[in-house]
Amino acid sequence: MRRSLLKRRQPLSAALGTLMDVKKQALNLPVGNPKPKKLIESTRKFHVKQSDDLLPLGGFQDAPLAQELSENTRRLQNVRNALIERPSSTRIFTVANQKGGVGKTTSAVNLAVALAEKGMNVLVIDLDPQGNASTALGIEHHIGVESIYNALVHNIPLTDLIQKSPESENLVVVPSTLMLASAEMELYPLQDKEYRLKNAINLYLQTAESTPDYIFIDCPPSLGQLTVNAFTAATEVLIPIQCEYYALEGLTQLKVTIDTIRNRSNPELALSTILLTMYDSRTKLNMAVVEDVRSHFPTQTLQTVIPRQIGVAEAPSYSKSVINYDRSSNGAISYMEAAIEIARKGINHG
Repeated sequence: MRRSLLKRRQPLSAALGTLMDVKKQALNLPVGNPKPKKLIESTRKFHVKQSDDLLPLGGFQDAPLAQELSENTRRLQNVRNALIERPSSTRIFTVANQKGGVGKTTSAVNLAVALAEKGMNVLVIDLDPQGNASTALGIEHHIGVESIYNALVHNIPLTDLIQKSPESENLVVVPSTLMLASAEMELYPLQDKEYRLKNAINLYLQTAESTPDYIFIDCPPSLGQLTVNAFTAATEVLIPIQCEYYALEGLTQLKVTIDTIRNRSNPELALSTILLTMYDSRTKLNMAVVEDVRSHFPTQTLQTVIPRQIGVAEAPSYSKSVINYDRSSNGAISYMEAAIEIARKGINHG
């Protein structure tokens, strides 16, 4: 009898299935698990109809993303076709702003790459102990690598310190290492401390096999001895300004320092270029800052503005400029346009 009871037992799933079928019969529902065809069809119809409603009146070509892609393609083609003349003498830019996080190093790196890709011979001097410009240009700058520190403190010629950047065959770099952090204390007792970089650059211009058309000196975000050296060595100052509330206040302070350097050690120094960065056209504040800066510095401020874009921030993590990381992006094209504008504005500097 026990065996007969065991045989009569059914698996739990079968028993539950039978119970569900009984309930469905009681409710006049089909037994089993039929596919809800009507539900599937209605979902598909709704999905297609929803997509049609979301399309712009003019079709895909009028969608914001399509318009941006079309505009970037046009701008990129204009950049490729643009011609710039080689300056008659080397233009030496100090890229400076005592406020951090304004796109200073990013601007120095990408402007240098953009000009190098246009056939200009470009030298970048990384004067920031953090070495971010060296990283972005694919240059080794760990402890033990000879760097700009050796030129400032030990008078090593720049020709012995230069490394070729993988970003462009026309671009060379003097890297920075953490040793540079101690340079300010070591330079302090020297009588010619503010002229060390200027002397090194002058020697390089006299002895280099290929004279650079442009030199970009990337400064630390401070107004210490390293930045003073950069101002003394340069002929022009390029100031990147983030489009924010305190932009003009910081610019005014920096201009006072430039005037002081011009009166004391470098009468040729000129504030020639202001580049507006991290611009967001969706905010009224950004537009107001652009108007204010251009009203106070109409001849120095470039027409090109650099937008706030994720590719510009991502590129250094791959040891690349945004130009070689994502050439067709809005940020990359803007930097190439800015480089062309700088070259054409300064054609009379030589």
